[in-house]
This record gives sequence, C-alpha cells and structure tokens, in this order.
Amino acid sequence: MKTLLLLSAASLALAGSAALAHSDDAPAAQSAPADAGSLKPLSFGSWGVDLGARDMSVKPGDDFDRYANGTWFRNTEIPADQASAGVDYDVYNLTQRQLRALVTGAPATGQVGGLYQSFMDEARVEALGAKPLMADIAKVEAIKDKAEMARFMGRSQGAFGASIVGGEPYADTADPTMNILWLGQGGIGLPDREYYLSDEFKAQRDAYRAYIARTMQMVGNAAPEKAADAIMAFETDIAKASWAIADRRDLGKINNPMSSAELAAYAPGLDWNAWFAGAGIAPQKRIIVNENSAIRDIAAVYAKTPLDTIKLWQAFHVADNAAPYLSKAFVDSRFEYAKAMSGVSAQRPRWKRGLTLVDGSLGELVGETYARQYFPPSAKAKMETLVANLKLAMGDRIRGNGWMAPATKEAALAKLEKMDVMVGYPDKWRDYSGLKIDPADLYGNVERSAAFEYAYALSELNKPVDRKKWSMNPQEVNAYNGGLENKIVFPAAILQAPYFSEGVDDAVNYGAIGAVIGHEITHGFDDQGRKIDASGAVRDWWTKEDAARFEAQAKGFGAQYASYEAAPGAFINPDLTMGENIADLAGLEVAYDAYHRSLGGKEAPVIDGLTGDQRFFLAFAQAWRDKARDDAIKQQVASDEHSPARWRIIGPLRNVDAWYKAFGVTPDAKYYLKPEDRTRIW
Repeated sequence: MKTLLLLSAASLALAGSAALAHSDDAPAAQSAPADAGSLKPLSFGSWGVDLGARDMSVKPGDDFDRYANGTWFRNTEIPADQASAGVDYDVYNLTQRQLRALVTGAPATGQVGGLYQSFMDEARVEALGAKPLMADIAKVEAIKDKAEMARFMGRSQGAFGASIVGGEPYADTADPTMNILWLGQGGIGLPDREYYLSDEFKAQRDAYRAYIARTMQMVGNAAPEKAADAIMAFETDIAKASWAIADRRDLGKINNPMSSAELAAYAPGLDWNAWFAGAGIAPQKRIIVNENSAIRDIAAVYAKTPLDTIKLWQAFHVADNAAPYLSKAFVDSRFEYAKAMSGVSAQRPRWKRGLTLVDGSLGELVGETYARQYFPPSAKAKMETLVANLKLAMGDRIRGNGWMAPATKEAALAKLEKMDVMVGYPDKWRDYSGLKIDPADLYGNVERSAAFEYAYALSELNKPVDRKKWSMNPQEVNAYNGGLENKIVFPAAILQAPYFSEGVDDAVNYGAIGAVIGHEITHGFDDQGRKIDASGAVRDWWTKEDAARFEAQAKGFGAQYASYEAAPGAFINPDLTMGENIADLAGLEVAYDAYHRSLGGKEAPVIDGLTGDQRFFLAFAQAWRDKARDDAIKQQVASDEHSPARWRIIGPLRNVDAWYKAFGVTPDAKYYLKPEDRTRIW
C-alpha cells in the first residue's frame, strides 16, 4: 500500500501515552490498564491542572518539564504495549474506550459492526492461517518481466504490496484550486534511510532482516535467509539513493513539476507507462515530482536489480502489509520486529487493533456518531470563539512585528484573514455505501477497503480542490494545518480535557488548546508555510530583507534545538523539526496574547496561590507531559518532524519573556537565555 510524504498537512502529532488522571492533592497515579475506566471526560484538579504532578524541588528555570510534571514522571510506568505514557495517551485511551462502546454496539450486519467482527473473530482468522495471503503471493511469483512488476507496483497503491514510488492527488503548487498528481520516493520498509546507513540503528536493522527471513519462510520460500539478504541489499541501495527526511519537507526542493513524458525521460529506469496503467492514472500534463533526483536514482537501482530479487522484495511487502490480518504466527512475528523499533514489550489488545482497522477504513462513518455523542454544540461554539480570538491575536503580532516591511505584513495579514477554520467534524460526511464488508472475510475486507480508499483519493485527480474535505477523522487526537489549502482543522477528540473543557479556568484552555490553535495558525507562517500565499499558491511574497531576517532568527533558534540530547546520543535535528519548533514557540506566544485579550484589561484572579500567567504556562506543560522509551525517542528524532515532547515544553518557553516574569527565572537558571538571545520570529 502506498507510502508518500506530502506537504499536505502540518500536524500537531499527538496521541501517545497512558497514566490516568488524578487529583491535584494526591500523588501521581500508576498507569491503569488501557481498557479500564469510565467513558467520562478526564478531570485534572478543580480548575484544570494537576498540581500534584509537580516536583517543587526543581526550579522552573532549571527544568520546567520536571517542575510541572516531575512527580508524575517519577511515579508513572509506561504500559508494556505503549512506546510512551502521557496526557496524549490519556486522551487517546479515553477516546478508544468511547469508540469501543460505539463500535461494539453496532450491528454485525452493518459495515462498522461487520468489519470489527471480522477482525475479532480470532478463531476463524487462526483457522485460515496463511491461506488468504497465498493467492496474492502467487500473483507476485507469476510476474514475468519488469514491466509487469511496474504494473503490480502501480496497483499496490490500493492493495497489499510495495512500490518504489507513490502518488496521490493534492493541490497544485501553481494553481491551488485544482488537484494534480504528487509523486514521491518509496521502496524501503524501515522508517527512514538512516536506519539502513547509520551504525546507531544496527540493532533495528538486524531485527528487520530477521523479520524478513521469518516472513519469507512462512510464505514458503526455500531459502529465506538468502532472500532476506537480497531484500536488505535492494532496500539499502534504495536508501542510499533516497533523500534525507529534512530535505523532503523543503517546499523549495520538492516542487518539481513535470509531465508524464518528461518524467519518463528524466527517470528511465522504470517503465512509467506500465506503472501508471497499474495505478489507474492516465498520462499527466503536470506532476509534482517531490524527490526528483532520488526518484531518478531509485529507478536506476530498480533497472539494475534482477527481477527475481524484486519479486522477493514484493512478496515480503505483500506479506508484511497483510500480517496484522493473518494468524497469530504472522502477527507475533511482525510484533517481534516492532519491539526492536519502539521498545514495547507487549502487543496492544486485539480490540484496540480492531478499532484501528475500523477507524482507518470507516473513519467518518464512525466519526459522525462519535461527534454527535461526545462533542456538543456548546463545545463547538466555545472552540470557535477561542480560534477567532487566537486569529485576532496573531493579527496583532503581525501588525506589531518590528522587522517586517509593510508589504510583507499586508500579505501575511491577507493570508491570516483567508485561513479557514474547521472545528469538531466536517460539514459533509463521506459516503461509504460502495464498500462491501463481510463479517466472515477479514482479509477481503481489508483489501476492498484499501482499493476503496485509493479510488476515493484518485477520484479527485484533475478536479477542483474540496477545501471542506478533512484529512483527519473527528475521533483523532490531533490537529493540522492544511498547507496549500490554507486551513486549520481541530477534530473533536482533541477538544476534551485536559486540552479543552467548557468548565475549567480560561488560563488552562488558552495554555493547552490555545497553544495548539496558535501552533496550527503559525504553520501558515513557519519556514515552509511562509512560502505559500493567501490563495495557497507557492509564491515568494516576502521582501528580500524580511526573508533574510526570518532566516537569521530561524538559524539561531535551530542552534538551540541542535544542543538538545533527546535520548543518549540522539540530538534533535533542527532542519527536520524547524517548522514544528517555530509553530510551538509562536503558537504559545499567540495563545498567551489571546489569553490576555480575553481578560479585557482586567487582572486574572489568583487561584491556589497561582497567577493567571503561572496557570497558563503550567497548563501548557501539562498538555505535553510525556514519558517515552529511549528507542521510541530515537526513532522519533530520526524520522519525525516533531521534537520529543519534553523539548516542546522547554524549547519554546525559554524564548518567551512572560515565562521568565511569571516564575522569576533568573540568569543563574540552567535554561536562562539573555533577552537578546531569545528567538523572536512572530
């Protein structure tokens, strides 16, 4: 199935922890089983912050994460089936319990209930063993030449299998009102090219190779060890040709328009006519070829590699894609590899894995019921007011920016004005009536769902962009900025405590969800968003002087993050994380301004001895509290645009003047920055 990195959305990237809520005057609770607990919203203290989580022996300026969350951190154990624990997993696990109640209550004769039942019928899945897979393996084994393999790779866009490239429609960089094809590099199974090339990831590489060998043996290969070596060698060659992930997020580098004919001439190692035919895509006049030189070089690797090796590679990836929906032997073998990647020691419960399948296959069908039950109109109205207030605060910051020329400010304000806001759930729900679900056919359900999703995406090729379409389901604990669509989206699931609640102190809502809103707004003006104008077109709307000043501030900000060691030997890559780091900092500052705007010139009350500003910053730190395994952090640092949660607290705060004042942070503090050294972008 397709794997493609697009500049389609800059997300907050949440959902990751578990340790149930506790009162502000009690010690932090130990993590409870993920399926325990009620369906009621989480509640932290009497006004929204868990004061018992603090470690008062730590000075705020020495480590604000430990000051705000240290006792919780010390008393919390990461559940065996999770890579981390924290507020995001608290909310995620609550949402999972809410969804479980909805899905298990759905009739088995319907799509939701039928799909879930097909996954939960473990006895039937076990009895079938590898049988459902073998017909697809036979198709791979029957491939006679590389043109036929190219067609198979194209078809894998909506089926089990892999491709050395992947593509789907997205807004045109020159005309953002129309969808055209975006094409990106593919072909590797590990998270990123560095996993093949760096000694740091040798253990993960060895685990992956062992998993390949086990899988090839399970599908009947006579020489599985030899096959694993050949597959690893092929993927390593692809990795060497691939772009580093930091380059893949650079809009200036990935915006490479070509026609189908130009692409075929530029990267002749692949039979593009066959690939496009398999993918169901006619010749195109304009394609955005993301990692152009990598795609050319990967096609050359494909051309020189024997067909028999590529067939082994394809057979493995078909089986790997299918493994979660096969017998215990396949599931356990895949999990053995997963353990090496994230450090988890137990699988997620089967019901959670079943919900993941339902969520990915019938997301808006489930989301419609979820939003109706768990996101009342009053919450939607309050959130919309918050977002409006944040947009006003961002406008004030742009107007008050001392280093921007008037023309650049005007363009920035125009972009902010046109930025669409979507809260809770889409205005129009998807129609899934064309997807056949059989309660007795798990494997077939997954294949049909993949084909259905691909057809849905492909139906928008060369059609007008639907700006009201959502890229996340309402039940996702996350948020995103729509990139070329110039919109910000906040699903219902993130709009619950401790991120957002109708009944808590305003300082808490602004410090938590307010910073999230500010984060997504700022993505329109981060190091990549600033290259996109109000209409969504890729255009340089900055003066040269303004651009130079922006880059200078960003460079200094990046130097701060380059010094942060997130796990032993794993330092944050500022080039990869720059956009998210800028959004974290400016989002926090915009939220702070919006909070004070909401006070209407009055002083915030003191609650439990804490000022409004102190409560605001504590809520921000609480929203990011997290305890993660080192292997998971290392994977994140290598392959994720987001900095680990601890540094999403410390990194922004030490650049915010108001934080120093709120907690009396002095020059002797560990994370003190001189005023002239603090980053001031927005």
